Amino acid sequence: MTLPGVLLLDAAGPEASALATAAAARGHAVHTAATARAFEGYGPELKNLLVGHTVSDFTRSGQAVQELAVYARRHGLRAVLTVNEYLTELAAHLCAELEVPGNDPARARAARDKAAMAEAFTAAGVHTPYTVLVRDEDGLRAALADSRVGFPYVIKPAAGAGSAGVTVVSSPAGAAAAADAARRAAGMYASGSDPRILVQAYAAGTEYSVESLTQDGTTTHLAVTRKHLTGGAKRIETGHSLPVRLPQAVQAAVYREVETAIRAAGIRHGASHTEIMIGDGGQCSVIEIGARLAAGQIGLLIQHALGIDVWAALLDVALGRPAALTPIAHGHATVRFVTSPRTGRLTSLSGFPTVGPGVPFVRRRAQVGGLVQEPEANTHRLGSFVVTGPDADDVEERADTLLRQIRIHVEPHTTPRGPGQVRPASTSAIAL
Repeated sequence: MTLPGVLLLDAAGPEASALATAAAARGHAVHTAATARAFEGYGPELKNLLVGHTVSDFTRSGQAVQELAVYARRHGLRAVLTVNEYLTELAAHLCAELEVPGNDPARARAARDKAAMAEAFTAAGVHTPYTVLVRDEDGLRAALADSRVGFPYVIKPAAGAGSAGVTVVSSPAGAAAAADAARRAAGMYASGSDPRILVQAYAAGTEYSVESLTQDGTTTHLAVTRKHLTGGAKRIETGHSLPVRLPQAVQAAVYREVETAIRAAGIRHGASHTEIMIGDGGQCSVIEIGARLAAGQIGLLIQHALGIDVWAALLDVALGRPAALTPIAHGHATVRFVTSPRTGRLTSLSGFPTVGPGVPFVRRRAQVGGLVQEPEANTHRLGSFVVTGPDADDVEERADTLLRQIRIHVEPHTTPRGPGQVRPASTSAIAL
């Protein structure tokens, strides 16, 4: 029997590669749609998994849907998946065009555009921070004068991802710089500058995320994840740990809020990653939702801690088959992200852990001699590693010990500007 083929929208990154590997291992012909530049960057191992590929211009979504539908029909592809934040809306429209399991195309924008998301959450009664869409300086002044925004507050891009351009503003003087940073955070496949930014009331508490999978409109929550974050104006993720055991009443309230958010974003078939804040009194605020599997090795954490094969589950949902979502293990897993203490040129990076018992994954991204940046977005990581085991306290302690053993040396970097002049090198083109 010939199994249906699978179309993966952009196969770059560890999560997409794992999904492609799982599909190929189960006998599915795996195809990818990518930009020409992205496909050139695929490594030989990934390319060997692929039966075919097509080049697409994701900035022209309507045209891309029609072209990809033609390609999918020609090759008998009956499942469409993506773990790329920026392609989830396109995936929903393509699934609808092909009449295969997917999310509601009429609501899919609410899982990608944060202004549409805030509007959808409010309309559905999701407990979410008060949010104002700002298009210009007059709008910014009006938003900051709005008593419902309060102080401190968050400024972020309307169409961003990965914490890029997000600032917690704790001083009135910081608003202008935060707004400029949000406007500069161009998203992937952006066809032009997007001046829209959001001013959002600050939700105090502890940040978590909920990893869920929805099939035929019924949601199963796989895990609650604790987020390790930097402090200050830029709250960059430095790690994830799961599963978190919340008090029963709090967990029930969290799941109710998350399920309402999932419905508001039109997620009917597939994974979702919902970022929440739990206050001191146990109240849950939904900050954002993504219609995709979480990045940052969370899928790998679920697999090692709970024994759930998330890649197989995603394939089953996309193909309309029952997914196996019951945990068969009861362990703990955590990931630590290695970041630079300052911006400059990386002169040495030592003490990185190696794969072995209890350390199933290590990824080093930065190269000695290259430019690195003090983290202002999740893309500024130097690498990561995963630690697993049966006991949560032991796993966390081992992960922290391994992190302390890593030595990073970064020298200030300047670029000649002219005779006798120097200026700091731009970090906008850093690729780690």
